Amino acid sequence: MPPAPTAVAPPDYPRNLVEFDQRFGSEEACEAYLAAVRWPGGFICPRCEGQHAWRKGRGLLLCRGCGRETSVTAGTLFHRTRKPLRLWFHAMWWVTSQKYGANALGLQRVLGLGSYQTAWTWLHKLRRAMVRPGRDRLSGEVEVDETYVGGVEADVSGRETESKALVAVAVERRGRGLGRVRLRCIPDASAPSLRAFLEEAVQPGALVISDAWSGYAGLRDFGYAHQVHNIKRSGLHAHELLPGVHRIAALLKRWLLGTHQGAVGEKHLDYYLDEYTFRFNRRTSRHRGLLFYRLVEQAVAVDPTTYRDIVDGYDEPDHNP
Repeated sequence: MPPAPTAVAPPDYPRNLVEFDQRFGSEEACEAYLAAVRWPGGFICPRCEGQHAWRKGRGLLLCRGCGRETSVTAGTLFHRTRKPLRLWFHAMWWVTSQKYGANALGLQRVLGLGSYQTAWTWLHKLRRAMVRPGRDRLSGEVEVDETYVGGVEADVSGRETESKALVAVAVERRGRGLGRVRLRCIPDASAPSLRAFLEEAVQPGALVISDAWSGYAGLRDFGYAHQVHNIKRSGLHAHELLPGVHRIAALLKRWLLGTHQGAVGEKHLDYYLDEYTFRFNRRTSRHRGLLFYRLVEQAVAVDPTTYRDIVDGYDEPDHNP
């Protein structure tokens, strides 16, 4: 019985599809890689915190200290999966290789999955792993605004809405370019809702750049510098004064429409926003394999999610799109 892997030098990932196929040609290779990513400093037993284990079959590790069997997938995104880990790896490689995103029908076709529901569920699980726990907040100069996602509403203007989802947007300015982005559904454009978003997304001390909406008043009391653009008085268009957030809003809507045909329910929208954020913030990565590595890295850090967790209280997916 061979010893468990002791460490991996991150980030360690295949550079292209040929390397991927060579490296992950067996279930055992996928299990070893997942164990190395999950325990980068070497195996740690969840019971006794022992650091020595023997590898057994079916992805199990046997602690040499207390004798506890630990599955390499237990407590991760892959918890109790009935599908081979190799198939999951193929799904993650395909998802991170799609420049403009992935949808369930495409994943079903590529993997040969018999059920659209399975592909839909897998994508939602992967989206939950696209946000790194404890990620750094935005810093420097940060534009903020809100945008609506949904169909056209008659006789509705300004920050009013009847059925659209309201999405808060924050993006770093990097000279003429853009840095990282944060997106989140918010219940309304009130000061408490906007401040809660900013406290989660933007580091105190950053310069927050917004329009003159009253919901952004008092940000200095929360540790932010605040630059206000009064659009009506300026004589300029909103996209001229706040170009970053308007560009992100336009790209987001185009992405939702092009990749998902606009068929994204409000109940799940936050997870699609997480996917867009994951892709946008890594848009300059030279290797798709690095995105694959980051997704595996975060998949072992998130709590398990079941299909019932995903659809509980929501409309279930259309199984025959």
